Amino acid sequence: MVGAERDVIAAANIFSVLAGYAALVPEPSAPIPIAETAAGMGWAGWILWLPAISTVMCGLCAALRVKNKLPAWITVGLLGSSFLMTLALWLQYDQPVVIHLLDWIVLGGDRWTFIANFSLYVDSLTLLWMLFVTGLGTLIALYASEYMEADVRGGYARFFAGISVFLFAMTALVMADNLLMLYLGWEGVGFASYWLIGYYYRKPSAVAAAKKAFIVNRIGDLGLALAIYLIWHNFGTVEYRALFEALDSGSYSAEAGGWSIKAIPYLLMLGAFGKSAQIPLYVWLPDAMEGPTPVSALIHAATMVTAGVFLVARMYPVFLLEPASLTVVAWIGGLTALLAATIAMAQHDIKRIFAYSTISQLGYMFMGLGMLSSVGAAYHVFTHAFFKAVLFLTAGVVMHGFAGQVDLRKVSGLRHLPGFRITSFTMLYACACLAGVPLITNGFWSKDAIMAQAFISTGPGFRALGVIAIITAFLTAYYAFRVWFRVCAGPVHFEAGEEQPDDDHAPEHGEFRPHAPRLAVNLVLIVITIGAVGSIFLKGWAGERIEDSTAAYYSPLAQGAGFWEDPHHWMPWVASAVGLLGIAVAGYFHLVNRKAADGLKNAMLANPATRWLPTAMENKWYVDELYHLMFRGPLWLGGHILNLFDRYIIDMAIVDGVARVPRLLGRGFQPLSNGILQSYAVSMAGGVALLGILVFLMPQLVDWLSRWMGGAG
Repeated sequence: MVGAERDVIAAANIFSVLAGYAALVPEPSAPIPIAETAAGMGWAGWILWLPAISTVMCGLCAALRVKNKLPAWITVGLLGSSFLMTLALWLQYDQPVVIHLLDWIVLGGDRWTFIANFSLYVDSLTLLWMLFVTGLGTLIALYASEYMEADVRGGYARFFAGISVFLFAMTALVMADNLLMLYLGWEGVGFASYWLIGYYYRKPSAVAAAKKAFIVNRIGDLGLALAIYLIWHNFGTVEYRALFEALDSGSYSAEAGGWSIKAIPYLLMLGAFGKSAQIPLYVWLPDAMEGPTPVSALIHAATMVTAGVFLVARMYPVFLLEPASLTVVAWIGGLTALLAATIAMAQHDIKRIFAYSTISQLGYMFMGLGMLSSVGAAYHVFTHAFFKAVLFLTAGVVMHGFAGQVDLRKVSGLRHLPGFRITSFTMLYACACLAGVPLITNGFWSKDAIMAQAFISTGPGFRALGVIAIITAFLTAYYAFRVWFRVCAGPVHFEAGEEQPDDDHAPEHGEFRPHAPRLAVNLVLIVITIGAVGSIFLKGWAGERIEDSTAAYYSPLAQGAGFWEDPHHWMPWVASAVGLLGIAVAGYFHLVNRKAADGLKNAMLANPATRWLPTAMENKWYVDELYHLMFRGPLWLGGHILNLFDRYIIDMAIVDGVARVPRLLGRGFQPLSNGILQSYAVSMAGGVALLGILVFLMPQLVDWLSRWMGGAG
């Protein structure tokens, strides 16, 4: 069979028309790896228990009012030990295994059972995630030991207790062997994010951001909870091994579940979109910047926002039951990537720019998963964890060193300031990774695989998604280097933020002195940047991790085709050109001729035909305002109406009204019992008169009632 015919037949086997869509047929080219029960590996449970112990010990430090850095060193030490044990588990890994830790929930009878134990499901996907979760989590905690030292006499222990809860919950989520334990970790990271985003609880904007993150995530969490119920309803289990065995063997009936089986991927998708900030549930993530910068790095790089991507990857076989759901995943990811990139271009807050960048890059990951490039998506998660951590941590250095200043228009020439050169050059490399600078950055190698897949997969409109991905890559390169050229290059200029500087860095003779980072911060920046460089060479290794997991799927490639027939040949060149063009445009407008950027913006604002574009981008396309109009406003109004109804109708008219009747009757008869003889005589006379009237009128009343009821009958 010639190559072209083989490709046509392979494509026909993988893609078919479903409900009007060219959806993917659930026939992976390899069986699902099924885990075996492992004995003698209970020590791996310490990967989970060590962050929990750290939480307890930080709580004790808070209770004992410890006023030094002990909570930080406890957290760094125990999280570092968790990372070393993860590394040992990876070195020992041979095949997927289930490691039983303790019995948790075992329910059932003769006809049904529900089992959810505290057990670990360890395959290569688990280990890939846990290596960067525990590794980067430890380094971010080390960074925070210096960054948060101003709070040593305040909420220092509370902060590191929150970090420990975060890592415990994320570990439970990733290593769970069943969906209920995953849900425990899922809710745990949601709670920890509420805790840490609202760390500055005296700051109204931080409290509002924490509540917004918590509430928006509840919408996605409802979808996940319903999906777990439907999985148990249709497959009789929430344990991964039993579920994947049923899927692999086909020992279930799609007809028995009917619509409920097809609903499962969409409900899982809702949960993933909430946690990983995709349309329409992305609005909480930019506001999460109100938390301390180490929290931003932890949420955006290594933990919470990757949970949605992990969920889709882990449950990939379930998504293949309803192939059209992957089309939705791809399109939501692509549109989110573009939308977030356009917003990032017009923002001035450095941390918010990087926040929208995270949303955009997560869109790439979902786009890869939806187009069956699970290897490309997972590798991009891995590379993104490194360079995005560096970006947030360097933004934190700027914020910390300049009294809370995060406006890129008010800090310039950072690389020329003593003590800030490491920050400047690590940010430069991280921006290059985000922009996908060819060959020397990990972002180049991970993003081009996803973009190329868009031109290979034959899903509905996937080529248009490929074009969207290329446009987004240009915008990403532009806004990434817009930050670096503004903040780190150019002439030295800075303005202090609104935070009160400490005594060591207070203004001297009216002049503000920047606070340069010290050893812990610089060491962490260097180590993570080295990790970003090293990840360039781990694309094959990351691919092998996916191929030996539940996320494995071998999508068709144009093997042996000519240069233009195989997108994997020409996409690196296109991606390189687009990325370099974006950097060049940013260099002109934000380094060579900064006045040109302001001039272009003013010209667009002056023209009625173009005024809407910069205004809408700067105001985030008014999505928050739209949500307020459609949901928050009506709910607020409805809540107040129900409050008034409850207060004046239920409480005042009904409850209190009924209660007032005996009281009023009592007051009416009160004069009859006042102890005066004349009153008693009047009462007796009135009673006799009333009794006489009743005796006289009763026959007529009975007669009238009988005639009325007879007439009605």
